[in-house]
Amino acid sequence: MRPPKWISDSQRLPAMHAVLVARRADRSGILLLGMSTRWTLLLLLGTVALAALSMQARAQSLSYSGDLPDSAGIPTSEIPDFTYVPPTRATKAKNFAFDAFGPYAIVGGVFFGAIDQATRTPPEWKQGFGGYSERLGSDYGIAAASTTTRYLLASALKEDTLYYRCECSGVFPRLRHAVVSTLTGRNGRDGHRVFSFPALAAPYAGSALAVYGWYPRRYGVEDVFRMGNYTLLESVGGNIALEFLYSGPHSLLSRMHLNNSHGSPIQGPNR
Repeated sequence: MRPPKWISDSQRLPAMHAVLVARRADRSGILLLGMSTRWTLLLLLGTVALAALSMQARAQSLSYSGDLPDSAGIPTSEIPDFTYVPPTRATKAKNFAFDAFGPYAIVGGVFFGAIDQATRTPPEWKQGFGGYSERLGSDYGIAAASTTTRYLLASALKEDTLYYRCECSGVFPRLRHAVVSTLTGRNGRDGHRVFSFPALAAPYAGSALAVYGWYPRRYGVEDVFRMGNYTLLESVGGNIALEFLYSGPHSLLSRMHLNNSHGSPIQGPNR
């Protein structure tokens, strides 16, 4: 920008000085405008960030509070499941007696003893009533030792390894629940599902007792794992039976925890 030609030479210098001042003023205004816009954006972003943090903190505080309003707008997955009630010692003792010495344990010993009798396992035990009684006592003893080990380890690790029927519907979801429950237990106040070391170790503990306790001397560590695998499969079959057996009024299962009527009555979502 230059002064007009009609301005004289004597007036040209003051006019040029005024033009330079005007340019500096324009640049300063643009700079101030840019700085103002920048600070405005930063202030806006800071406000949004603080608002987001405030909402997150409020959601977390509500998710861990005991009184949750329906209008909180918190996803149900963030709300702890307090419907689970850990079983009492009396309930555990009653279910231990049922699992270790009850009718289902006896029926299992009779059934697998008959299979061992038919397959001559072990061959050192002869046929006839004498051999069958040895096999029946062996299978029943393995099951009782496995159950005892599971309950003792679960008590030491503060796990709940009792079986709870699935609240889901459909054959395959219930079948999956029964199979998964074989190697899982419940832990914590909310009863969340965890991998259960007692459930895994118990079958092999019972087999080890049989191999080194009353089986022929030619059996060893490999047979402990082999027999333990069979015992683990028996546990899977037992859970499937407990899941699908009738447990209506006046049935044997209705008196136990197996239909979620005692000890830990309500099962939360599968985890």
